[in-house]
Amino acid sequence: MTLLNEILYVALTAAPWLLLGLCVAGLIKGFLPESVLTRWVGGTGVMGIVRAAVIGAPLPLCSCGAIPTALALHRKGAGRGPTTAFLIGTPGVGVDSMAITYALLGPFMLVARVAGAVATAIATGLLVAVTGRDKVVSRQTRDEGGCCSSGCTTSNTQPVALTPMSRLRDGMHYAFNDVLDDISLWILAGLLVAGVLMAWVPPETIATHGSGVGIMLLMAVIGIPLYLCATAATPVAAGMLLSGVAPGAVLVFLLAGPITSMATLGVLRRELGSRALAAYLVGIMGMALLVGAVVNVVVAQWGLDLPEQVGVVQELLPPWLEWTALVLLVLVAIRPLRRMTMQRLA
Repeated sequence: MTLLNEILYVALTAAPWLLLGLCVAGLIKGFLPESVLTRWVGGTGVMGIVRAAVIGAPLPLCSCGAIPTALALHRKGAGRGPTTAFLIGTPGVGVDSMAITYALLGPFMLVARVAGAVATAIATGLLVAVTGRDKVVSRQTRDEGGCCSSGCTTSNTQPVALTPMSRLRDGMHYAFNDVLDDISLWILAGLLVAGVLMAWVPPETIATHGSGVGIMLLMAVIGIPLYLCATAATPVAAGMLLSGVAPGAVLVFLLAGPITSMATLGVLRRELGSRALAAYLVGIMGMALLVGAVVNVVVAQWGLDLPEQVGVVQELLPPWLEWTALVLLVLVAIRPLRRMTMQRLA
């Protein structure tokens, strides 16, 4: 029963914030046209890399979901650096994972995670940018795919004017169908792992081995080839933190796991070359370890009690709201229940 209680505790805490994050993700998807995204992220210079990292951070795309969008941007003229920064910053965090990070890890870890993901994207984008010259790409290049927002166009079609209500409907359909379908099983797995860590692993045991450079390096080595979206990684990280793992090591896991995957590595090598892939891996590994070390120092110097911060956040919302949000998420996450619910609402 202890395991089930811990899983339910984490699920109730995360549910309202995940629901909020999905709603914001739907708004971004519905009201941010691809043409605007291409214009903001385009370019080849340092400012293009910074814009790609900052703009990509809140977008609700996982590692594999960011690949076609990044490729489309690159083939429409975005340089190697901005393309890499977008490919890292976008899956590293997102509005949905930001919300659940605040709920399960507290405000300090939220700021550290967002800042770490953006810094890693910028530094790695700069490294990749110096590995070769950008090719001049025709704007007529065919779009090979991507997560195109409502109303985006190609060179052979005319813009379709959508009403705000249509954009809202399309965005929410994307958030509560595509995004939730992609992350629901991973979130369930993350809740199980978090419950096991919190219920069965003694905190003093993990605290003994859960700090230092060794554990951070292990988290980076495990996380880089692992496919785990930013939202689903958060319950696992919460279980680690509350079980005694050093916050720096937890942050390394949160950065290395969601940022990349084997699919991303293969596409990057094919598109930008082996030198760019090597710079990409060095940038992610080095920045994740650096950010983790800085977080450990800041927590120690400031005397931060991160579990206490988590407790304060978890007391903000009343139990009835947590239960309502969890029930709603279950209804929309399970496809037969979602179809039945939508039919009744219609």
